[in-house]
Amino acid sequence: MRQIHHHPFFIVSGILILCILSSGCFGSTTSTQPSAAPRTTLLATTSSAIQQASPQTQASEVKVGVIASLTPSIYGNIGKMTSQGAQLAAAEINANGGININGTMVPIKVFVADDESTQQGGQTAATQLITGDKVDILVGGYLPDVTLSYEPTVAEYKVPFIVTGSGIPIITHRTDIDTSYIFLHCPTTDTNAQYMMTFIDQVIRPAVNQKLNANADRPFRLALIYYDTGWGKSVQSAVIKTITNNNLNIKLVSQQSFEVGESDFSTPVTADFSTLLTSIKATNPDAVYIVALPLESVALITQARKDIGLNTLFLLSDQNDDPRVYKEVGQYGEGAIIETWFSLFATPAGALGDAQNAFKNNYYAKYGTYPEMMGVSTYEAVYIAAKAIENAGTTDKASVRQALVNLNMPQIIDAMKGGTISFSSDFRESQFDLWMMQLKFNSKIGQIRPLIIWPDNLKVTEFTLPASYTPGSP
Repeated sequence: MRQIHHHPFFIVSGILILCILSSGCFGSTTSTQPSAAPRTTLLATTSSAIQQASPQTQASEVKVGVIASLTPSIYGNIGKMTSQGAQLAAAEINANGGININGTMVPIKVFVADDESTQQGGQTAATQLITGDKVDILVGGYLPDVTLSYEPTVAEYKVPFIVTGSGIPIITHRTDIDTSYIFLHCPTTDTNAQYMMTFIDQVIRPAVNQKLNANADRPFRLALIYYDTGWGKSVQSAVIKTITNNNLNIKLVSQQSFEVGESDFSTPVTADFSTLLTSIKATNPDAVYIVALPLESVALITQARKDIGLNTLFLLSDQNDDPRVYKEVGQYGEGAIIETWFSLFATPAGALGDAQNAFKNNYYAKYGTYPEMMGVSTYEAVYIAAKAIENAGTTDKASVRQALVNLNMPQIIDAMKGGTISFSSDFRESQFDLWMMQLKFNSKIGQIRPLIIWPDNLKVTEFTLPASYTPGSP
């Protein structure tokens, strides 16, 4: 959760080498053609000699593989937008002539594979794209556990892979495989925690202390509710690490997890969170940070305020910038905070906001719906892939990987640190600028809508404590 007609496509010279080193499968749990693995090994060991001895054939197209969680339906909308974002970017690039590779304009062809939101499905999808479709580069990847399951296949065949949704550090930090061909283009849980804890320390904590007429050194009392998955646990760990490493005056008064399956993700949640919320209320928090999917967050906030009387400030993870949240939470969401880097209903001030609005309108014109973050990051990943191939002057995978390592290009839709897209030298993570939005009830439409309140260079209004807000213990 994109049209960049404002982003004329990049022209770079180089030499095109058609690389055919993308066949076979090693270490995968899915079936492959018997001859695939030996053929890949032979070509890999002789590719250098072939390049020196044989004239090169110009590629007729650049093959971009998209791994999307299209099924089951609980993730299908995310997968659909992953696919649509990639295809929109490719259509724009092709409309401008394609990718300029050493003076020859080469079109992009997109191949989409459904990972079925399972590890086995992910391995099958990656294998098909790499050994069947023989793609030059991969983009996508949403569920962390699924992405981790097929990374060994990506690593074995050394296919550049720009991950656009599995934002936990282990995606590129793991040491059991070679992750040097894997690049992360979405905020990690470390980034999420860093921005949220900084916002608490710089903005919310002083406001609460002022309301309490408390000393400036009063610790901020934070409760954490998190989804009991790899993603949720990664956020929990990142919150603790951020508070400790930065010596922030934030005290975690409660850490509560809930199990997968307490909601079905797609209809209003009926799970009873009263025990969990009652336990949190007893700790007298100044705020509650909810790391959950949209309809679970709606249920938690509604039950907290309506049934438990917990009138605190609710802080929500980035997945909650979702139409269902705005529709279902109603006035109970008044004053809540959502952390994000792209929003359906809010845009930052200035040129970046203009670019985002244009992208939303173009996306809607093509698909009849508005994009969400996975659509945006995957859209950008195709542009990143194209830029790297142009810079490399070839589709040779090792050369494209090095071009990604060296990449430095202007931001497109998402706010990036320094206004540029590049990957860190250690773990190949792009550096996002996140922002905080505060929810305000719009009586004209009967729904909550977000307004950007932080940081100063992106905000459109100021943060305020809700009228009903009750702080924790003095």
